[in-house]
Amino acid sequence: ESDPERAHRVGQNAARLGVPGLQVVRGRAPEALGDLPAPDAVFVGGGATVPGVLENCWDALPPGGRLVVNAVTVESEAVLAQWRQRVGGSLTRLQVATAAPVGGFTGWKPAMPVTIWSVTR
Repeated sequence: ESDPERAHRVGQNAARLGVPGLQVVRGRAPEALGDLPAPDAVFVGGGATVPGVLENCWDALPPGGRLVVNAVTVESEAVLAQWRQRVGGSLTRLQVATAAPVGGFTGWKPAMPVTIWSVTR
């Protein structure tokens, strides 16, 4: 995570949710990934279109390691579809909406859908 505030929030959420072994890597991928030990799992919350990010994450995973990548753009979804075709895994799309005023009524205001690719090496 390149943003220090977001990295701090991820660490807080991990501790609060019972994931004490989570290591938040601060820096920009793929450069920040070079000296890390082999991970059990990698989560990529954005940047699927950045050259080298998914390749480095995939190459670092040992057999049985898990890679989970989120995408909100068409371009990132295309990258995930290509990777799924190449190495397998599953694609899931989540859509969330919140109730919001529409005149004197209430309607559903959609958030951007998130496509999630999950694969085990």
